[in-house]
Amino acid sequence: MSVEIEERLAHLERVVDDLSDVVAKQAEEIAVLTRRAAMLMQREAMREAEGTGGVVIGNERPPHY
Repeated sequence: MSVEIEERLAHLERVVDDLSDVVAKQAEEIAVLTRRAAMLMQREAMREAEGTGGVVIGNERPPHY
């Protein structure tokens, strides 16, 4: 192999390693956000079941009207 090809290969290997690290970090962040979203959805479902939700959606009137 020529020196130029070896240099390009080394550069590409480094880029692949860097991208792999980025993907692994993003996978961890996605897992955390997925768990948080599920927790919030569960919490909101509990509020709706209890009738204590205070969020007005669209042109829906709040319960005190």
